[in-house]
Amino acid sequence: MIKLCASSAVSARRLFGGLMMGMGLVGTSLLPTGAQAEVPYFEDAVAKGTLPPMLQRLPEHPNVIDFGAEGKTVGKYGGEFVTIMGRSKDIRMAVVYGYARLVGYDQDLNLQPDILEALDVNEEGNVFTLHLRKGHKWSDGAPFTAEDFRYYWEDIVNNDELFPVGPPRFLFVGDEPASFEVIDEYTVRYSWSRPNPFFLTELAATRPPFIYRPAHYLKQFHEKYRDAAELDALVQERGLRSWAVLHTDMDRPYKLSNIDRPSLEPWLITTEEPSDRFVFVRNPYYHRVDPEGNQLPYIDRMIFNISNSKLVPAKVGAGEVDLQSRILSLKDYTFLKQSEAKQNYQVRLWDVGAGAYAALYPNLTCSDPVWRDVIRDVRFRRALSLGINRTEINRVLFFGLAQPTNNTVLPKSPLFKPEYRENFIKFDVKAANALLDEMGLDKRDGDGIRLLPDGRPMEIIVETTGENPEHDDMLELIGDSWRKIGVKMYIKGLQREVLRNRAYSGETIMSIFNGVDNGLATANSVPSEFVPVQQDSLQWPKWGQYYQTNGEAGEVPDMSAARELLDLYNKWQSSNEKGRKEAWQGILDINSENMFSIGLIGNVPQPVVVDKDLRNVPEKGIHSWEPGAFFGMYRPDTFWWDR
Repeated sequence: MIKLCASSAVSARRLFGGLMMGMGLVGTSLLPTGAQAEVPYFEDAVAKGTLPPMLQRLPEHPNVIDFGAEGKTVGKYGGEFVTIMGRSKDIRMAVVYGYARLVGYDQDLNLQPDILEALDVNEEGNVFTLHLRKGHKWSDGAPFTAEDFRYYWEDIVNNDELFPVGPPRFLFVGDEPASFEVIDEYTVRYSWSRPNPFFLTELAATRPPFIYRPAHYLKQFHEKYRDAAELDALVQERGLRSWAVLHTDMDRPYKLSNIDRPSLEPWLITTEEPSDRFVFVRNPYYHRVDPEGNQLPYIDRMIFNISNSKLVPAKVGAGEVDLQSRILSLKDYTFLKQSEAKQNYQVRLWDVGAGAYAALYPNLTCSDPVWRDVIRDVRFRRALSLGINRTEINRVLFFGLAQPTNNTVLPKSPLFKPEYRENFIKFDVKAANALLDEMGLDKRDGDGIRLLPDGRPMEIIVETTGENPEHDDMLELIGDSWRKIGVKMYIKGLQREVLRNRAYSGETIMSIFNGVDNGLATANSVPSEFVPVQQDSLQWPKWGQYYQTNGEAGEVPDMSAARELLDLYNKWQSSNEKGRKEAWQGILDINSENMFSIGLIGNVPQPVVVDKDLRNVPEKGIHSWEPGAFFGMYRPDTFWWDR
């Protein structure tokens, strides 16, 4: 078994290729030499004997962050940083920003061990051996061991009352669940008879799967480990239906609704809902250190203030935050720059990782039979794309700083081809009209609007969530240009859940939403956003539902291109890296030619407001949900105050 050092510059592509050849990952594991001073925040507790000294709180081999590779400087302890969220449920962004993962992405999108000390994968890619850091502890000081993985596997996801549908899908290969083994106190193994290409990317996800749980804490709420009468009394006291509901309420590692639940995150929540100000304090047992052996994070407290989203740009401009990207958009840039001179902050423009800032989604599985036939004709989708003046959208709404694009992978992706971005996006009214005429849609009413085959005017209702005003502004511009090709648009604003439910049921003809999340895909990324395997893909929700429910709901994909995509998806799942890249390339080729979604504009820079005294925040970064977790892969635990 060959092991790759986490500090070596191994790309995500090479990493997975290596894994398929029996390589593994080893984290940086030796504590730097020299005397490490106690964290000032904990000095009193250590002096009183209520908390062990720092070296006793760290794992034997903590995760030593390579500041040289990340362009960081060793910092100083202390202070707090403030950011704003639009609603209290967004406290979960603390898990996103903290980005403590078993395996996570670094700034170059390499996968590296983090909570894990090392990871071994066999040649076939179907056996994963996870090595924990000896001495790593939960935030309450209890040992973090293989028991926490066993508890999750045996007592949570394979308990019918807690998980009636069984373990999450990434822990299956086809219909085969993982075989889970505890090797020793600090080693666990997951294996399947065939390769599982989903496993590592899921562990590194922005919303992590948490395949471990604080067993020592949660057992008190589990019927297997607690006296029945005592557990029933707890259930009755809280007015809940069952012990399973109680256990779930006391867990919720992503939603952070239980402030007493132990954690491995850099900061721990201390504020209960409801509140308009949430305070997080540093974790005394956190597993990362800087190159000099100082325990991270540097900053003692993280504050999430809750505010009406409409007020956030003004509050940022008034200097009420230390770090902010959430809720800000490019339309706020001019105002924020104007306020920059009066406040102690800088406005930086980061690249984004989404395939497109916005895209139109013609619903290929809509219920209206006439519209369904029209939408499924690729000439119609191409004509709609050619009838959009993306240059005008860029100039009017984005100061010319964005990029006309399809909804596809970005140039930074190793899978990128120029035609993926450029196919059918040039504004060409003549070509668009010719395509529609060729389809036989050449009859028009007195206002010049084309007629559908059943005689109805070609009036497209585009549904929007109303969450992004720029989407509505884009639709207004598109509506003007579509009139030139004989298509009339109406805009219908809905709540997000209502829009999704209408799309799922086939009522929606077309919608506008964000582009694909992962524009930075590699051969080893899951291509599910480009294949009809998810119900929430608005271009083919019923096909996605059919796949997700194993045929119990939805509709069988009945277009040849859709079937080809599913065949390639199956090839991707069962191949080595070369085969996965070939499958990905085929999937992207089919999407490019068929325009299943119609990208509008991309590379819209993300304003990031940073206090001038806050260090180790990149001048230029990638603002991406997946992969990257927005600030997460830049490790906010390494940010520090130079005051």
